[in-house]
Amino acid sequence: MDNSSLKSLTRQVLRFRDERNWAQFHTGKDIAMDLSVEAGEVLELFLWKKDEDVNQEKLKDELGDVFYALLLLADHYQIDLEAALIEKIRKNKEKYPVSKFRNSNRKYNE
Repeated sequence: MDNSSLKSLTRQVLRFRDERNWAQFHTGKDIAMDLSVEAGEVLELFLWKKDEDVNQEKLKDELGDVFYALLLLADHYQIDLEAALIEKIRKNKEKYPVSKFRNSNRKYNE
């Protein structure tokens, strides 16, 4: 997905929100809480199940909710998600060099 796609999706999310006059309810704190709640609903789909038993239709809906909240939160704080992800990957490459962490699930400080 290129940045123009993210911008287009963000515009769609904002239009949906603004048509309902919901921006008044969307503080950074509330959007962050919504993101956490929606991520929790993703987790709930996996509770006590094997991967193959997860309802993919429900998972798709919940991931859509998580993405919606993520786009709102990034817009609220004017964060370029593409740039943020690229920077995080760069940091993680330094923290987890292939030579030390290939086939390892240990944390960088262990």
